[in-house]
Amino acid sequence: MRIASPFSIRSIAFRNNSTPNRWRRPTRRARTWGNYCGNKLEPLASSRCAPGSNCAQDHQPLNWRSTMSNVAVLGLGAMGSRMAANLIKAGHRVSVWNRTIAAAEPLVQAGASAAASPREAATQADFVIAMVRDDDASRSVWCSPETGALAGMKPGSVAIESSTVSRDWIGELGKAAQSAGVAFLEAPVSGSRPQAEAGQLIYFVGGDETIARRAEPLLGAMGTAIHYVGPLGTGALTKLATNALLGIQVTAMAELIGILKRSGADAGRVLQAMGGTVVCSPFAKRAAEGMLAKEFAPQFPVELVAKDFGYVLAAAGNPESTPTIAAAYGVFRQAQESGLGSEHLTSVVKLFGQ
Repeated sequence: MRIASPFSIRSIAFRNNSTPNRWRRPTRRARTWGNYCGNKLEPLASSRCAPGSNCAQDHQPLNWRSTMSNVAVLGLGAMGSRMAANLIKAGHRVSVWNRTIAAAEPLVQAGASAAASPREAATQADFVIAMVRDDDASRSVWCSPETGALAGMKPGSVAIESSTVSRDWIGELGKAAQSAGVAFLEAPVSGSRPQAEAGQLIYFVGGDETIARRAEPLLGAMGTAIHYVGPLGTGALTKLATNALLGIQVTAMAELIGILKRSGADAGRVLQAMGGTVVCSPFAKRAAEGMLAKEFAPQFPVELVAKDFGYVLAAAGNPESTPTIAAAYGVFRQAQESGLGSEHLTSVVKLFGQ
């Protein structure tokens, strides 16, 4: 039996209670079989662990390609629609719901079934994934007394919140899921429309680690890296911290471009030189290139960045303890008020003379 090389497998970071290490999983395109052994998967040709693994047990081989589920996807915006499409391509049976029915039509043509409500979509699902705008939208799709998904989920199913929401709401939603007798994970993602379409999202998973392991093959249809970051709430914090770092880099670069142009410098030449240094991140370099080219087609709109900064500051408790984050939030709020809410986050450069 052929074994995948380390370069053809997906890496997933889960905590090992004895020695921290990184799991290795076959990609969904691989034909490799593997064996569970404790906290890791051994890609072995036989059903017995390798010498030196301190395991004498026999294990049932596991074919990751055959792990297909009934999945409901709630919210078919720029991200949710692409995630649902990749689940269909991977062979899962997918039910979809969106506030506007028209958004479901391309997915129905690809093989999904459309539901009239989140509850209807969730009825037969093994996993229910929500990808919606904010706390309020998440509360509606999961907990609405009339149409909420939690009330329609079957025993043994798993609710997965992939929206970028606040840590406080994740705590509330976890309690609501527990009251409904449903397992719950948070799994927000890093990545925008191109990564969602290519199945290259990065997941920050929070919740019960056993449930996280169970959901890993499903998330692997939509992402290339799945990180278990801790108990409920940690995933939200990880995502919000990631977006805050992203936004701070954008506002700093926008201000620097404004300074360079007002000073009469060739901003493109200066930034090209800066881009060759270790202090300029790959993202900051791409953001600067987009600002100079005036490419502001929305991938991550200003209004959503501002929303996320608001959640970060709420988690901080005291804005005075996060002055840099608070200042960046002010820039995105100003951009919103200036009519840039629907444009890509790099459009904030317009505030500084671009």
